[in-house]
Amino acid sequence: MLSQVMQEAINEQINNELFASYSYLSMSAWCEHQQFTGCALWMRMQSDEERDHALRLHDFLLARNARVVMKPIAQPTVDFESVASVFEMALAQEQEVTAQIDKLYELAFKEKAFAALVELEWFITEQVEEEKTAREIVHKFKLVKDDPASLLDLDRELGERKSDEGDA
Repeated sequence: MLSQVMQEAINEQINNELFASYSYLSMSAWCEHQQFTGCALWMRMQSDEERDHALRLHDFLLARNARVVMKPIAQPTVDFESVASVFEMALAQEQEVTAQIDKLYELAFKEKAFAALVELEWFITEQVEEEKTAREIVHKFKLVKDDPASLLDLDRELGERKSDEGDA
C-alpha cells in the first residue's frame, strides 16, 4: 500500500502531466493558427504523449489500490512570440517535468515505495529523451533564425514525426 503522502504526490504528478498535455495542445493550436502545420502536428502528438504519461500514473495508482483524485488544470499560455519561442517553452516545460519527476522519485525513495521507484525509473528515462529532443529542435530553430525557406523546411521535418507506439 502506498502511503497517503505518496498517493498525494503521484496525484499531483498526474495533474502536472495533464497540464503539460494541455499546454502542448495550446501550443499546437497556436502553431496551426500561424500555418505551421508540421509544428502543430508535432505538438499535438506531444500532447497525446503527456496524456499517456498521466494515464500511466493513474493506472499505477489504481493497481496499488490507491485513490486517483483529479484536480483542476491551469490555463496554459495561448500567445507566443514566434514558432521558435513555442519550442523554447516546450524545452522549459520538459525541464520542469524532469524536476518534478526527480522530486517524486526522491519522495518514493524516502517513503520506501519500491513499486513507485520502479515505475518512476521509466519516467526518468523518458524525460532524458524528451529533453534531448526538445533541445535539438530549439537548436535547429536558432540555426535557421527567421529564414522563411529554412523555417518551412523545419516545419515540414517536424510534421513527419511518427507516433511513439508502445511508449505509454
